[in-house]
Amino acid sequence: MTTLPPVDRSALISTRRDLHQHPELGFEETRTGALVADRLRALGYAVTTQVGRTGVVGLLDGGGGSGRCVMLRADMDALPVEEATDVPYRSRQPGKMHACGHDGHVAIGLEVARRLHAARLPGGGVVKLAFQPAEEIAAGAQAMIAAGVLEAPRVDAAFGIHLWNDLPVGTIGVMPGPVMASVDEFEITILGRGGHAAAPHQTVDPVLIAAHVVTGLQSLISRRRNPFEEGVVSVTQLAAGHAFNVIPGRADLRGTVRTFGGKFYDEAPQLLEETVKGIAGAFGGSAEVRYRRLCKPTVNDERMTRVMADAAADIVGKGKVASGVRTMGGEDMSFFLAQVPGCFAFVGSAPRAGKASPHHSPTFDIDEESLVIGTELLTRTALGYLTMSTP
Repeated sequence: MTTLPPVDRSALISTRRDLHQHPELGFEETRTGALVADRLRALGYAVTTQVGRTGVVGLLDGGGGSGRCVMLRADMDALPVEEATDVPYRSRQPGKMHACGHDGHVAIGLEVARRLHAARLPGGGVVKLAFQPAEEIAAGAQAMIAAGVLEAPRVDAAFGIHLWNDLPVGTIGVMPGPVMASVDEFEITILGRGGHAAAPHQTVDPVLIAAHVVTGLQSLISRRRNPFEEGVVSVTQLAAGHAFNVIPGRADLRGTVRTFGGKFYDEAPQLLEETVKGIAGAFGGSAEVRYRRLCKPTVNDERMTRVMADAAADIVGKGKVASGVRTMGGEDMSFFLAQVPGCFAFVGSAPRAGKASPHHSPTFDIDEESLVIGTELLTRTALGYLTMSTP
């Protein structure tokens, strides 16, 4: 049986707070990446930097590359949010903040690296630690894959976690199947004919068309989607005009579609375009629709989920492992799990005192005991996978 050193809680918290004070946005993680690379080299890992621009990979080979390779992923980027907490470790970078827990993910990844290096990997296994940039803009995972992170040696399974303020600290959410939604982005340009606000009959009003488009897009959920398939359509931006007495000639809308896959996922681009153009045409205008898929649903492999759920039960007890935790938020971990089997779990991080602030909030913070639990979960999951009799 593999003997592990205890979790260094003090080092975990110190690293997390240091990173929290120095947030960096997607593909700007130079300080974070340098810190990660230095720590991994000091531990004895083979380190590769600039993987997918600012990503860092640490490799621990327990047997000359003869065993299975398990990849553990930690995302590094922050958000363009002005922090509004009064904690002593608040962000020192104006307009930037770790408002989603990625500072904790990096700290956990480094502590997992320390513990695994001190242990003998079973079965000649290989651990690949992927510190990923640009998760918040859904670009980092694809960049690392394009740079070969899943090869040399080839990754056989991948695991990751997210500190999660929707769960109380001391609980873990893990389940098979889709756990995070696809993320699609749409942009709509509505073209009409401008004129005087006092003479709307002489115009084709794109603002009126836009209002009907916003309402009409909700029919995709209420009438064009199978009610047994989850889905969300949200228009989040609308811009038109510059004067109170002028009907403009153009209106622009932007928004997102979220699903867990299925028929609605396949049909959404066409349904949205048909709806928008049909409404615009009915009012005498026209529309252009640009539809972009950012990431697929994050889907957990059933067998890999059992490995992670068993580890979770050992850590917090079976009664505190939740099996129904899903979110319509998206994750580019989905790109890794689309290529190799794996699992992505939620580690409860809601502070025990007071009400937890939501992710992406300027007052977001975590209960730092979640760092210890996250470290235990990834460490034991990696070892559990490497000791599976039939992967």
